[in-house]
Amino acid sequence: MKLRAKRGELVEVAKGNIPADLYIKGGTVINVYSGEFLKLNVAVYKDSIAYVGESEAMVGEHTKVIHAEGKYVSPGFIEAHSHPWVIYNPISMTSKVLPLGTTTSVNDNLFFYLHMGAKGFKDMVLDLNSLPGNFLWLVRLVSQADYPGERDWYNHQDIQELLATEEVVGLAEVTRWPLLYNGDPFLLDTMDYVKEIGKVSDGHTSGCSYEKLNAIVASGVTACHEAITAKEALDRLRLGMWTTLRNSSLRPDLEEVIKMITEGNVNTSRIVMTTDGPHPGFIEREGFVDGLVRKAVELGVHVMDAIQMVTINAATYLRLEDYIGGIAPGRKADILLLPNLVDFRPERVIASGEVVAENGQLLASVPEVDWSKYVVREAFEFPKSVLENPELYQYPHPDENKPLPVSYFKSNVITARKDTMIPSMNGFADLSGHEGLMYSALIDRLGNWVSKAILERFAVTLDGMASTYNTTTELLTVGRNPQAMAKAAARVHEIGGGIVIVDGDDIILEIPLPLTGMMTTDPSFGKAVEYHDKLLKTLQDRGFPFHDILYTLLFLTCDFLPGLRLVPYGLYEVKKDEILLKAEAFETEVTK
Repeated sequence: MKLRAKRGELVEVAKGNIPADLYIKGGTVINVYSGEFLKLNVAVYKDSIAYVGESEAMVGEHTKVIHAEGKYVSPGFIEAHSHPWVIYNPISMTSKVLPLGTTTSVNDNLFFYLHMGAKGFKDMVLDLNSLPGNFLWLVRLVSQADYPGERDWYNHQDIQELLATEEVVGLAEVTRWPLLYNGDPFLLDTMDYVKEIGKVSDGHTSGCSYEKLNAIVASGVTACHEAITAKEALDRLRLGMWTTLRNSSLRPDLEEVIKMITEGNVNTSRIVMTTDGPHPGFIEREGFVDGLVRKAVELGVHVMDAIQMVTINAATYLRLEDYIGGIAPGRKADILLLPNLVDFRPERVIASGEVVAENGQLLASVPEVDWSKYVVREAFEFPKSVLENPELYQYPHPDENKPLPVSYFKSNVITARKDTMIPSMNGFADLSGHEGLMYSALIDRLGNWVSKAILERFAVTLDGMASTYNTTTELLTVGRNPQAMAKAAARVHEIGGGIVIVDGDDIILEIPLPLTGMMTTDPSFGKAVEYHDKLLKTLQDRGFPFHDILYTLLFLTCDFLPGLRLVPYGLYEVKKDEILLKAEAFETEVTK
């Protein structure tokens, strides 16, 4: 991380020999280093803090003075584990969360890399440097579901080149943590490389026992946000991990995991907090990092501890504490003026020395980006007509005397195998007599394969839906009516990615997501909220029983959570590591 202000200039401002550009007067500084609340002034020069104290010697004729009497002067908040692709995009997300006080976000590159490759992703990162605030990255080593050609796409040369980039602070979570447990050579070699260059290794150890967690920590992982109980969080802390407490749309876990602090009385210096990629509606209603602080304090965490967890603790974990995370000379001038220590919504946000937001409104400009110039993969590499065949969505069932494995949704993202007797018609499963059963097909956008499943407790009266919003970004279809599924799929093909729902013969919802099939290119965060809320209501009206549709879609096609999963190789039973129904090849029409 580089500063525009030269060290020598900051020295002279601190001595009063050069006037400050900005002077914050009379506020109560939240000193996250000492844990004190101090009545002090803050002088800013260019993008950096030059002085914290009582002197006014650096106030010149042209110095902008902000009177902060009665206000709290806080370091900008840091989100150390962000996913800027939950329908919103990096620009719309920043436009929303920067006015809420999050001046630094550290972002997962999963879908950007999948569709852009190393060069396209790197070009995008450089273009996004003009975003206000600090927009940093973590680089994935593998996708969230194995697929043919994955190890060629994620290769040593490209990954190491990205890791050497200044805006990349380390490795993103390896959701398929058994690869680390089993000593995957590529992953372990890259872990060593990350240690050599002094960057971080984020982690994901959902469902990992304490005994197995030892091996994951030994592999080089330095942090984890997947604890869902106070004991799991404490296990991670005791094994030397940076322990990230989560409160998100899918996993609102903070009330439970925070007991590690409120009841366990542990040292909080290696604890941070995250929102872990919440859906747009959650951010709109609950906030972002400001919401984490607000919730933690409501649950009994001391104000200073809560703020430290999203400032200096996060900065130290990221190895950026010399630049961000606190209010001290030589640090970046990322500063919040908080009217109180109750709701933690900033009255004014300063990023890199510039006032970028006031009273929740963004003042800074954001770049206009042509997202398509980075993408190297075509949306679809076969004609739309292929998707118009209803048989593509039906589940093969030549012997109705044998039960079929059904993927039963126990929760938003956890499924279980449920063997079910289903009649057969013309060699396919006939679901007409089974209310609540849905056909599902995952279709390769290159045109090489289709995987099939039967779902239960996803919906009841859903005729057809197609979505590229899932962890593979291939075309996922769900419905009780193959004709409606075909129409939805064909329409997603036409718009180049997105989500479409069909009732009978009518398209009732259409959400274009042209950026990697996951994100709107609209710079308005409000558009992402509108899309999400309409999607959730439409599916809940048709029997979807859960609260977070985006993560249901996202994780149905992963290969690391319990139950039956629809992955590029077929219908996969995770615990048995077994393909129950292999993916089919497309008809030759695809390649004509």
